[in-house]
Amino acid sequence: MSTDSRVRVLLVEDDAALATMLAELLTDEGYEVDAVRDGQAGLHHALTGSPELMVVDRRLPAIDGVDLLVRLRSHGVTAPALMLTALAGVTDRVEGLDAGADDYLGKPFDVDELLARLRALRRRHADVADTLPLAGGRLFDLEGRRVVDETGRDVQLSGREAALLQVLAGRPRRVFSRDELLDLVFTEADSPGAVDTYVYYLRRKIGRDVITTVHGLGYRLGG
Repeated sequence: MSTDSRVRVLLVEDDAALATMLAELLTDEGYEVDAVRDGQAGLHHALTGSPELMVVDRRLPAIDGVDLLVRLRSHGVTAPALMLTALAGVTDRVEGLDAGADDYLGKPFDVDELLARLRALRRRHADVADTLPLAGGRLFDLEGRRVVDETGRDVQLSGREAALLQVLAGRPRRVFSRDELLDLVFTEADSPGAVDTYVYYLRRKIGRDVITTVHGLGYRLGG
């Protein structure tokens, strides 16, 4: 297993045999794979599942790969995307990259090269992921455990506050249940009330709009 954590990959590929092979390959490499067969399903999964990497075929039913990436980027999905396609001409590569692809690999491809390119995408994305955006133009500095607003005001967070905010900000469209957050952040606590308490602390420090309560479900980032 070459990955150091279960990175979630959205695979959008309509060729059944290739999709099965890629899903098995990526799973063996330690990725958590969501595989879908058309652009419409890819759009839905990317908007609701918060993937950390995307592998997208160029020619897809319902919504083609280029249009899919344009829509995802317009909706604020920033997960790095590798486009796979048999259309490997310069014009095709430029169109794919301009649509929002971070890398482009022609078919047929070498499996080792594909895996290396995905690792490179993860490294490049990590290099710019030391800060995460929050509502109201604020930025969350992960390393410094602080939130900075547009005026330069700096708010320091405790370790638990920072850990909770990092989970929510890492997947900004996902709703996390209290039990999920309890497992991810408060491993030694036995009551979901700990989650509510630290949500309150964060709202008091950096604004009520930083975390939304989704009644009956849990919490998500944003106002």
